[in-house]
Amino acid sequence: MTPTAIRVMLVDDQMLLRTGFRMVLAAQPDMEVVAEAGDGAEAIENLRTTAVDVVLMDVRMPRLDGVEATRRICAEPNPPKVLILTTFDLDEYAFSGLKAGASGFMLKDVPPSELLSAIRSVHSGDAVVAPSTTRRLLDRFAPLLPTADKPRNKDMERLTEREREVMMLVAQGLSNGEIAGRLVLSEATVKTHVGRILTKLGLRDRVQVVVLAYESGLVRAGGGAA
Repeated sequence: MTPTAIRVMLVDDQMLLRTGFRMVLAAQPDMEVVAEAGDGAEAIENLRTTAVDVVLMDVRMPRLDGVEATRRICAEPNPPKVLILTTFDLDEYAFSGLKAGASGFMLKDVPPSELLSAIRSVHSGDAVVAPSTTRRLLDRFAPLLPTADKPRNKDMERLTEREREVMMLVAQGLSNGEIAGRLVLSEATVKTHVGRILTKLGLRDRVQVVVLAYESGLVRAGGGAA
């Protein structure tokens, strides 16, 4: 383990699944499983005594489910990043988890390489966890969001025209590289714009940008501009 190893907590009520994830993560020189929990309440208790960078959070658990646990964790100052684990693609629980503050979601049967990549991505602050899948998830559950005729987030008025343009493309699931190609900018410039958008809107990561764009009516179901 390196001094800068990513500290991970596994939260799932199935011990066998936790064991499998632990074996995968233990083989990585830059990761360490520092805590495990069988439900959301135990996860929150662990965070009081253990420093964690990334939480792999199951959603369907007894006592306190993963969505409510995510909401409570993300409401704390400087919370760890949360990756929701779900059995089904386009699960309403994953949608609720994103709304609660999770940085993304993964299917439980995802290939180990993708899971490891997602953990590293979220830890680095990029939180680019299948943005197109996140967008499809939001498309599926868009009827649960506020209607587009509701007032948009006033903080968005602080964005420059270019930042709004970048935000629209982020919300449509494009990566920094794809946005750079679309707007004829360098990737570094796009990353700077994304950083400013997050700061101005008080958001944690790109996933939260996508959620806000749908909530505010900036993007319609289907990913198009409003």
